[in-house]
This record gives sequence, C-alpha cells and structure tokens, in this order.
Amino acid sequence: MSFVDDHGLWSEEQTRAAAEIAARVAAEGLEVIRFAFPDQHGVLRGKTLVADEAVRVLANGISLTSTLLAKDTSHRTVFPVFTAGGGFGMTEMQGGGDVLMIPDPATFRVLPWADKTGWVLCDLHFADGSVPPFATRALYRRVLEGLAGRGYAFMAGLEVECHIFRLLDPKMAPEHAGQPGTPPEVALLSHGYQYLTEQRYDLIEPVLEIVRRNVLAVGLPLRSIEVEYGPSQCEFTFAPTTGLEPADLMVLFRSAVKQVCRRHGLHATFMCRPKIPNVVSSGWHLHQSLREVRTGANAFRSDGPEVLSDLGRSYLAGLLDHARAAAVFTTPTINGYKRYRAYSLAPDRAIWGCDNRGVMIRVIGRPGDAATRLENRIGEPAANPYLYMASQVLSGLDGIDRGLSPGPSADTPYETEAPLLPKSLREAVFALNDDPFFRETLGARFVDYYVHLKNAEIERFQAEVSDWEHREYFEMF
Repeated sequence: MSFVDDHGLWSEEQTRAAAEIAARVAAEGLEVIRFAFPDQHGVLRGKTLVADEAVRVLANGISLTSTLLAKDTSHRTVFPVFTAGGGFGMTEMQGGGDVLMIPDPATFRVLPWADKTGWVLCDLHFADGSVPPFATRALYRRVLEGLAGRGYAFMAGLEVECHIFRLLDPKMAPEHAGQPGTPPEVALLSHGYQYLTEQRYDLIEPVLEIVRRNVLAVGLPLRSIEVEYGPSQCEFTFAPTTGLEPADLMVLFRSAVKQVCRRHGLHATFMCRPKIPNVVSSGWHLHQSLREVRTGANAFRSDGPEVLSDLGRSYLAGLLDHARAAAVFTTPTINGYKRYRAYSLAPDRAIWGCDNRGVMIRVIGRPGDAATRLENRIGEPAANPYLYMASQVLSGLDGIDRGLSPGPSADTPYETEAPLLPKSLREAVFALNDDPFFRETLGARFVDYYVHLKNAEIERFQAEVSDWEHREYFEMF
C-alpha cells in the first residue's frame, strides 16, 4: 500500500493519470521530472528527480522541509521553528521537520523549454496524511468544494499584464548575493505609450513569439498577446476555465514566462510597478462567474432588464463588501498599492459599473448574454492565485447568503461615494486582521499565519532608509 492508498488521496481519474505518466516517461524518453508545489506566495518550489526514481515514488510523495511554509518574500524563515510548536502552535511544524509533496497526476506536463523534462504540481501533506492549514492550493480546493455543495462551479478567465526586459547584467558577483539579491540591470524592448499599435507589437514580436510558442506547447489556453501601454509591457489573456484549473494555470504561466525569458537573455517580471524610469503599473484582471453544475448555465446571466441576475448582483455586492479585507489577497505586496490611483485605469475604491474601466468591478455583458461576467480589476499580477480566487468565491457567496445589493452603477467611479481601498499593505493587513468574516471562513490559524508573514515583509521595508527620506531630510536637518 502506498501513502496515496493509505489516505485515499487520488480519485480514479488521478490514478489513471498516474499510470499514464509512467507510460509517457518511457515513450518520450524523459530523464527528469520536476515536482512543484505553490507556496504561500504563489511561488513554485520543489525538487527534481531522475525519471525512474520519480515514477517509483509517485504514489508515496517526496519529502521536503516544512520551513518552506515559514518564509516571507525574501525567502527568510520568519517563524521560530526551533521552539515548541515552531511558532505555529503545531508539533508538526517544529524543528524544521518534513512534509510530503504528493503529486496531482492530472497536472502532469512535459516542459517544452527544458530538455526531456516532465513537470507535475503537488499538494502538501503531513506524515499522518493531514493537510497543513497553510497550504493555499488545498485551502482553495476546500472553498470550491463548499461552492460545489451549493450546485455551482467557479469559472475564471485571466487577463495578466507583465514587463519583459532585455537582460544587460544579471548581477552575479558575490557581493550581489543576499536575501534578496541585487536585481538585474535591464534595458527596454520598446519605448511604450503607443497602446495596441501594430508597430510596437512588431517591434517586440520576436520575444512574444518565443513566449507564445512555449506557453501553448505546455498546454495553457492562451487567447491573445497584446502590447500594453507602458514601455516593455505586455498582456496575455486566457480562455475561461473552472475550479482549480485557472489558479494552477496562473502559477505555471508565471513560472514558464520567467524561465523561458531568462533562457533567451531576457528578464520577465510580474512585479506591479518596477522602479525603472517611465514604466507603468501592471494589473491582473480576474474575469469570473458561477456556473450551475447541473445545467452548465451561467448563474450571472439575466433574463430580465438588469445586466446581472439577482444572484449575480448579490455576488457582486459581496465582492464590494469584503474588498478592503480581501485586498491583502488580491494585492499582497507593498509595491502593488502604488497602482491604486484616481483617474487611472486602476480602482481606488470599492465600486462597480457597467463596462467602466475606472471601477473595481466592471460588469461585462447584457441581458440574455451567456458570457455575462464580473471583471475584478483590483488584483496585481504577483498575487497568489489560490488566495485571490478563494477570497472572491467566499466574498461572493456571503453576498448571496445575505441578499446584499450592490447599489446603482457608478458612471463617475472616482467621484462616487464609496469605501476607499487600502492605501498600503499595512492598512490591508489591519483590515484582514480585524475582519471576522475571513477569520471564520479561512480559519483564525491561517489568518494569523498570513498576517505574520506580511508583517515580517512590512517590518523589513520600514527598516530600510529610502531615497525619499535621504533626499527629504539629509540636507534639511
């Protein structure tokens, strides 16, 4: 009996997929398989095994240190893991012991940019088969199971902006190492500011084609590639998918783009607003709707005069009602809050509107339109997709349960009276910490854990002396 069998971890479909992995390894001559799990920041971590060993341990998992769940965005361990309970109040997390990565065989792919290399996404388990409460893919799965219990599935389409630069100097001298290391020196691929012009697209088409071919070859449902407004900025959109798939898609897409670009002398970043002259902020717009499991119908579609069904309006109201507390999931970095600016293409308050790009929630569709959906424009491309999407589903369902109304559409979104979004990560963390709704739905243990991680990040930031401070005070005082 394997670990998977002992704990009943795979469905029949996953068991069949595991057998197919062994067949593909032999048929395609794969030499290694990468086992990866999405950490608390939505960053892929894991181990690479030679193919024969990978197939042998597939149903028993791969061990790695539990301290990976204790790291902030600098990859520093910010919990006292060698104390009783490891800083988590859990014996399983103390002492830097092991957790197991158990593959989800249905996610297996062959990487087109890495020679003879397979890849599979994993879930974390303790030795007794239980799931760490900090594993965000499992957290999102539980949210989806609750949604399915109501007869609905979550459907999401991704619209992701990022920057791709030419790499000039990777900064690999010993003095450049650290936590974090010195960022690379880069140059622009285009001057930008010619939004959607064919001239700008053709200028960077050789780079975008490299990305396109690899993204499609790895099996992601890419729909479009666009030149965005800013210098060296581009956008990728994906066909809508359901359940875990859109979140899995996002973590693989980000990792694929960064890996492919680096192999071609480029640097891709999903940081919201790089500190590079003239660049502009990148966002991640999440298109979402609920589908009735029994019929496949769009539950947001209206058959009356309103653009949204009553259920869709209440779901929308829930997103607005919980926007401030959910901001730490949609925009989890200090940098991301520099995007929230009035009279821009980013929101600054919890408001909605029909086909208006200044609002937080843009309603797209019309009565009777099967593609009716909500576009949440609040997110940054660095967000952990499992937490981003979980926060959306939970907020929307609360709006449905309470029968909330979103109020009228805002035609002047930067002038309409509405709750302002947090101005900083610190404000967003306070909003989450004080919010009873997410403490109940995500669990107090997870909220306290995430608040601790984000506070560690903020405290490191506040300990740094900024260019602004030096310019402001050094001569004055």
